[in-house]
Amino acid sequence: MRNLVTSLFLYEKIITTAAKAKELRGVAEKMVTLAKREDLHARRQAAEVLKDDKALKKLFDTIGARYRDRSGGYTRITKLDYRMGDGAPLAAIELVGAEPAPEAKGEKAAGTGRRRRRRRRGKGGGAAAEKTPAAAASEA
Repeated sequence: MRNLVTSLFLYEKIITTAAKAKELRGVAEKMVTLAKREDLHARRQAAEVLKDDKALKKLFDTIGARYRDRSGGYTRITKLDYRMGDGAPLAAIELVGAEPAPEAKGEKAAGTGRRRRRRRRGKGGGAAAEKTPAAAASEA
């Protein structure tokens, strides 16, 4: 759980199994509650769980301030597909409010336009392949 909660605070969204996500939710909620207190004792309690100093700093500087007025419900679990190897149900757990800001109407990000589908070239198919050589000669 310590690795998962550290990754959650570093990346703000991770994909794991549904059972692990449900267990992680309680640990993450307690860490955010500690970060909202902003005292030395709370920071040392959180440091016992988190493995990375960057995650601890981010938790107390940005995440704790983000949820200052919110009383619980800091995480969201979204069920995804099943894992290919063993069929375990996957889920994405993310911090609420970590969504990217919506873009303006007129602007499009690079690569968001419609992509053209490539056609295969080769044997068979197509209008030119349907005509026989005799039919092509008679048209000329």
